[in-house]
Amino acid sequence: MSDAQLAPVLSVVVPVCNEIEVLAEFHRRLTEVLRSCGVTHEVLYINDGSTDGSLAWMQAACGQDANVALLDLSRNFGKEIAMAAGFDHARGEAVIVIDADLQDPPELIPQLLALWRAGYDNVYAHRRLREGETWLKKISAAWFYRLIRKLAQVEIPLDSGDYRLLSRRAVEALRALREQHRFTKGLFAWIGFPSIAVPYDREPRMAGQAKFNYWTLWNFALEGITSFSIAPLRLATYFGLLVALLAFVAMGFLIAKTLLYGDPVKGYPSLMCVILFLGGIQLTALGMLGEYIGRMFNETKGRPLYFIKQYLPSRTARGCE
Repeated sequence: MSDAQLAPVLSVVVPVCNEIEVLAEFHRRLTEVLRSCGVTHEVLYINDGSTDGSLAWMQAACGQDANVALLDLSRNFGKEIAMAAGFDHARGEAVIVIDADLQDPPELIPQLLALWRAGYDNVYAHRRLREGETWLKKISAAWFYRLIRKLAQVEIPLDSGDYRLLSRRAVEALRALREQHRFTKGLFAWIGFPSIAVPYDREPRMAGQAKFNYWTLWNFALEGITSFSIAPLRLATYFGLLVALLAFVAMGFLIAKTLLYGDPVKGYPSLMCVILFLGGIQLTALGMLGEYIGRMFNETKGRPLYFIKQYLPSRTARGCE
């Protein structure tokens, strides 16, 4: 039999990093939902450098459930790369990405499948409510998605995360994008194809700690903006031109004032303010350039996105090889 004949209808990709407290309940709920869907499926767990026993749990799950597969990465590469690894190894005609923390309910999967069967390639879950998150995180997330939507050259959906279903052709398109600095939420929009939202209320984490602190989220925001927009560079150019124009006007004023009234040696505080102001602008512009140049440097190395320590396909798949 060919690989196409052996492939399951649905693959569920689950990136995991230190989620031992929720894995058993997550797998129970996910399995119940998948059985009710009545389609052949696989659950592909991606171990992204877990150190808390999650790997041992997933290895045991592979032995107990014929539909479970495990991809153990050589170290922690981050969720964006873990998802890329999942797309590379998912075999289904449709692929769902979901976190293991149970903030995104598996019970939404039948709706995702129904819209995929209706012809949509990207069925993404739209968050109406974000329970269990601080007001600062909610506000910053809302502002970020609205900012990146205005700056990016593609329309990135508001208030949506990675939880979604992708068709096989959408997954193949994502697999062709091998950039190191990945803002996958932008890549989902960049590849195109028919898309539709499914609204839902996000739940608090069942247990454990969130892996994204505010510093991580800030760096993630920079990744998104610099990956999908050159607006910061353009802003630095316009701001530099504006300051140069103001400086030219001020220079003309000072020359005219000196010719008309003379000017004793004064103005040290104002001179220092101007120097510090211009120096700050220059350093800011250099920092913006550095962000882009650093990303170009990393991309030109051509390194693989990840390395695999262990790959355990589902027992069903192994039995057919």
